[in-house]
Amino acid sequence: MATDYTSVLLDGPWTHTFVAANGARFHVAVAGPDDPDAPLVLLMHGFPQMWWAWRDQIPALAAAGYRVAAMDLRGVGASDKPPLGYDVPTRTRDAAGVIRALGADTAVVVGHGLGATVAWAMPTLQPHVTRGVVALSAPHPAHLHHPSRERYTRSAWARLALFQLPALPERALAGRGLVARVLMDWSRRPFAPDVLDTYETAMTVPFASRGFAEALRWVLRSRARLDGRRFLSGVRRPVTVPVLQLHGGADPVAPVAGVDLDGAALCQDYRFEVLPDVGHFLPEEAPDEVTSHLLAFLARVTGA
Repeated sequence: MATDYTSVLLDGPWTHTFVAANGARFHVAVAGPDDPDAPLVLLMHGFPQMWWAWRDQIPALAAAGYRVAAMDLRGVGASDKPPLGYDVPTRTRDAAGVIRALGADTAVVVGHGLGATVAWAMPTLQPHVTRGVVALSAPHPAHLHHPSRERYTRSAWARLALFQLPALPERALAGRGLVARVLMDWSRRPFAPDVLDTYETAMTVPFASRGFAEALRWVLRSRARLDGRRFLSGVRRPVTVPVLQLHGGADPVAPVAGVDLDGAALCQDYRFEVLPDVGHFLPEEAPDEVTSHLLAFLARVTGA
């Protein structure tokens, strides 16, 4: 049964707001000082999650004096779900528009999974709003050292191939079971039943499953298209802002061996950290470690 989008507006030490950006309306959970001069941190979730994936980091970063904004990406949660725009370049424009709509000139962009691919692309595609980058559980999308097929496990490719089918992936995601199975298969520290239920409920919001399916389709189909080649050309430019890459030592999606090669090659100010015995969902499997790394990085980048 479909669920109204208000079901994802979960209570906590944050405020839910909606902002217009790049021709769509985006839901953002915000926290921190009501000061436009406070450094802004934009958090972007991965698959198959939503803004709530950052629930442990939001209050911690806000308490440290940062303005924090955890957004629902296009097509997910309480954000708009238009028929088009699920490619990464469009999503970088979404993120840049959200930053400006929140009254900031720049932000440190933090992404996990699919959101990390957007974060990696921000310094080259949206350089004027990007102050720094933190990428969790995702290699740089440049594919300089390894073909894309060598960067992910066979099981991850099998799921990606499933999403190339028409209609079936949307129905599977919106039905109970697949979201929980992905979360459990890709983690090494189990999710609580109520957390699994929250994510499964969020996927029943009308058209939310389509938003994820279209984003995953673009990842594979763009490789043979002009827009994909333009994207690769764009993200292969040198990155001058500070970058932190965090990766789980037991990530079953992207093995840790070699996952840092492209980031190290392209980023002038680059740090790579491995969290041992952690799977794919770092913000929830290792919330304290992720928060500690974020606070140290933000202090260095912003001087706050």
